[in-house]
Amino acid sequence: MKLNIRIILWIGLVVSLGCNSPKVTPEAYDADVAIGWNELLMKIAVAEDGLLTLKGVRTQAMMFTTMHDALNAIEGRYTSYAKTTPHPTADPLSAAAQAAFHIALDQYPDKKTELEEELAKWIEAIPDSEAKEEGIQLGKAVAQRMLEARNNDAFNGEASYNWHPMAPGVYAEFNEHSGTPEGFIFGAGWAQAQPFLLTSQDQFRSPAPPGITTDAYTEAFHEVKEWGSTESTLRTADQAHLAMWWKDFVESSHNRLARALIQKEELNLWEAARTFALLNMTIYDAYVNVFDNKFHYNHWRPYTAIRWAANDDNPNTAPDEAWNNLHKHTYAFPSYPSAHGTASSAAMRVLANTLGTGDDYAFTMHTDIVDSAGPFSEPMVMDPPTRSFTSFSQAGLEASLSRIYLGIHFRYDSEEGHRLGNSIGDYANTNFLLPLTVEE
Repeated sequence: MKLNIRIILWIGLVVSLGCNSPKVTPEAYDADVAIGWNELLMKIAVAEDGLLTLKGVRTQAMMFTTMHDALNAIEGRYTSYAKTTPHPTADPLSAAAQAAFHIALDQYPDKKTELEEELAKWIEAIPDSEAKEEGIQLGKAVAQRMLEARNNDAFNGEASYNWHPMAPGVYAEFNEHSGTPEGFIFGAGWAQAQPFLLTSQDQFRSPAPPGITTDAYTEAFHEVKEWGSTESTLRTADQAHLAMWWKDFVESSHNRLARALIQKEELNLWEAARTFALLNMTIYDAYVNVFDNKFHYNHWRPYTAIRWAANDDNPNTAPDEAWNNLHKHTYAFPSYPSAHGTASSAAMRVLANTLGTGDDYAFTMHTDIVDSAGPFSEPMVMDPPTRSFTSFSQAGLEASLSRIYLGIHFRYDSEEGHRLGNSIGDYANTNFLLPLTVEE
C-alpha cells in the first residue's frame, strides 16, 4: 500500500508553513493505514489461536476504538468512545499508526518484529515535525488509556458449569461428536466478559425456546433432522454450499468484508477507523450477550435431540440413533440462540450504517477455505469461494439459517440469533461513535 497523493501534498504544505499548520481535513487521508493494521492483526490472531478465544476480536476492538478516538481528538467528525483532550495540531497518520501499534504490541508481544515493520511503513514516510511527535504521543496515550480500562474485563476468564442429568431439552455432553475431552464445555467464561457497548452481559434477554412437546419444537425438530442430516435428500447443492461456506468465524469473514467494502466505497481514514471500531466492538458484545443467553437456557443440540428422541416425552418425534449432520461435528456448548447468527447479523447491521450505504446494497463476500468439520479438522476449499447478496440483512439472515442446513441448530435458534443480532447492532449504531455536525 502507498500513501495517498493527497497526504503527501498535505505533508509538504505542513513542512513549508512550519507552525502555521492548516486545519486537518479527513477527506485528505485514505483508509490504507486502517486496512493494513486490520489485516495484519487478523493474520496474527488466527495464527495464535484460530479465533477460538475472544482475544483477536477484543484486540481489534481496542485497536480501532483507540485509533478512532485519536483521530477525532485531532478533527472531530464522530463522538468518541472515551473523552479525549483535543489535539488539533497533531499529525493524524502518526496518531493512527502509533495507537494501533501500541495496542497490538501489548497483546502480541512475541510479534514485535512484524508489528514494528508495519509501524515503520507508516511512520517513516512522515517528515519529522512537532505535529508528527504530537501524533505519536497522542496515539500512545489514548491506547494506554484503553488498555488500562480493559485490564480486568475477564475476556479470558473461566466459569464453572454444572452438568445436568439427561432430560428433554437439556444440553448434554457429546464429546465423541465434538471431539473435545470428556467434561469439556466451551464458552462459559464468555458469558461473564465485560462488554464494550452493552450495559451488561444480559442486556438483551432472548425469550425462552419452545417447549419440547409444542408444535413449534416438533416442526423444528423434523426440519433439521431431514434438511441437516449428512445424507439429506432434501437439501439442495446451494444449501449445502452455504452451510459450509458460512462456517468461517464472524470476526474473520466480516472484517475481510469490511476491508473490501471500505476500499470499494473509498472511505477516508476517519470513516474506516469508525467502521472497524464499531464492527469489532459489536461482534465482541454479540458473543458475550449470546453466550449469556446460551448458558441461561442451556438448550440441547439437534444431535442429542434426534438421537435421544425416544425419551423426550413428545409422541410426534422419532429417534434416529445413527443420525449425523452435514459436517459430522457439533460445537460443545448449548444451542439457543445461534451465536453465529447473532454475531453475523449484528455485524451486518453495523456495516449497513458505517459504510453509509444503507441496508439495500449489493455486494459479494469471499471465503476461500473453511474447516471441513470441527476447528481442528482439515481445511476445505470452497467452490465457489463467493456468495452474493442484495442487502446486508439478507446476508445476516442467510448466515443465521445456514446452521439449519449444517445440522447444528434448530430454526428457532437461528431466527432468534438473527433477531438478537439485529437488536445488538441497532443499539450500537444508535448510541456509539455518532456523526457530529461539521462546521464549514
